[in-house]
Amino acid sequence: MTDRQADAAFEGALVALIPQLRGFARSLALDRDEADDLAQQALLKAWRARDSFTLGTNLKAWVFTILRNQFYQDRVRARRQQPLDDADLDRLTSAGATEDILDLDDLRRALGLLSPEHREAIALVCLAGLPYEQASEVAGCAVGTLKSRLSRARAALAAILDGTQDLPEDGVPAIEAFGALLGEGERAATALAPADP
Repeated sequence: MTDRQADAAFEGALVALIPQLRGFARSLALDRDEADDLAQQALLKAWRARDSFTLGTNLKAWVFTILRNQFYQDRVRARRQQPLDDADLDRLTSAGATEDILDLDDLRRALGLLSPEHREAIALVCLAGLPYEQASEVAGCAVGTLKSRLSRARAALAAILDGTQDLPEDGVPAIEAFGALLGEGERAATALAPADP
């Protein structure tokens, strides 16, 4: 197959994914315009990185991962660039929000007590939102093994969070727990994506 034929085949496969890619983008962004921009960025990145795609592998998973990574990168960038206003501070310091922040911080610290394999299973499936098949591909194990790791990880987290075990302090402010958890999910998801062109 010539380069021109390979490019044409790749382009056809990408075009066939557009409706599913737009639907996935809308499920993440919840805004039609933002989702369309996100899908377009993912398609452009996929096209530019087409030489790094391995023929015979799952193009849909590859492009969806590019889109997911772009979504999380945009969210992190927007969160860093946006200062807190008074309404945000009020919401974050309300009793319910404070409890939620502390719960997230407990979860983040509890994840640190899990084995790397269990933490990876949680990050891939629960934080990054990958289906079992893709998560097992990233983890380099069978789907059944991944499901087993995830089950054991959830049981271990429940045991840790039941209050009988002290969670180690790590110096990270509780308010940063959500960002840290999103970062963990983003790192897990990037394992499937190609490097940015």
